[in-house]
Amino acid sequence: MGRVVLVTGVARQLGGRFVRRVQREPEVDRVIGVDAVRPAHHLGGAEFVQADIRHPTIAKVLAEHAVDTVVHMDVTGTPLGTRGRSTVKETNVIGTMQLLGACQKAPSVKRLVVKSSTSVYGSAPRDPAIFTETTPPKSLPSGGFAKDAVEVEGYVRGFARRRPDVAVCVLRFANILGPRADSPLADYFSLPVLPTVFGYDPRLQFVHEDDVMEVLRIASSEPRRGMLNSGTFNIAGDGVLLLSQTARRLGRPTVPVLLPAVTWVGSALRSAGMTDFSPEQIRLLTHGRVVQTTQMRETLGFEPGFTTAEAFADFARGRGPGLLPPEILARTVDRLADCVSAARSEERT
Repeated sequence: MGRVVLVTGVARQLGGRFVRRVQREPEVDRVIGVDAVRPAHHLGGAEFVQADIRHPTIAKVLAEHAVDTVVHMDVTGTPLGTRGRSTVKETNVIGTMQLLGACQKAPSVKRLVVKSSTSVYGSAPRDPAIFTETTPPKSLPSGGFAKDAVEVEGYVRGFARRRPDVAVCVLRFANILGPRADSPLADYFSLPVLPTVFGYDPRLQFVHEDDVMEVLRIASSEPRRGMLNSGTFNIAGDGVLLLSQTARRLGRPTVPVLLPAVTWVGSALRSAGMTDFSPEQIRLLTHGRVVQTTQMRETLGFEPGFTTAEAFADFARGRGPGLLPPEILARTVDRLADCVSAARSEERT
């Protein structure tokens, strides 16, 4: 008998895509896709079970199908359909608690993979230049998806202590981008004009959705020789991009906003339904965040196929041209910078 893999959050494109990907693994016999709503996309040969992980019925699904591998992808910051923020938070936190409780009681479960986020580190002015998996945040996220992710990881650590026989792998993804990206940051980059925080140019990291599929496959499989796929791992493409560089590459002008007014701008954007400009999102676009990925390579054995810049370029191609051609925008910004530098030199002389 091959492995039986259960994947949560399959109504989202990322979850549905992983279901179709993991079916191609030779050692996988069956794949069970679970979500509270029926997916609009196909799941290949997987069996779909309509179940809400916030309810105890998820335990019956694990038992009935003798699931040995659980890939928990229903931890997200973006509402699906008509679901609001409160439902998303309940699914993230209460749903994870119920799922872990069900896994604890299921003797067949031997491997658990959890999709988390580098947002657990927060974004603060005194942050280290690079976060490792063991670096504590300077200030814990105060709300939104970032706080959900912190709570989720806390429950996962508790589960790992109670079931030491289960291999537990937590993947902390940087911002996921690609042609089909569905996230608050992708919505932000899709705005015709990008509001930024005056005086700040944060460093950002991205991971391509194709690399997300591959690292999930590695984490949910038996470890390769000399490698381990249990523990907590930062997942991101090589390199960083400044926010100003992303705007240039998109061909989108920026509107610098004084920090005290940023919250008001975020509220206006949320009211217009354009993007999720939560306080944590604002902190990211103010202070940025960069993580180290040494353990991803040396312990998990995963090498991303896309750098941060390449992941962003693929995302940008799928969004179409901006208001200004990137080349013209870049030349204009460079000329303005030269003018400012020349003016400062004259003042000093």
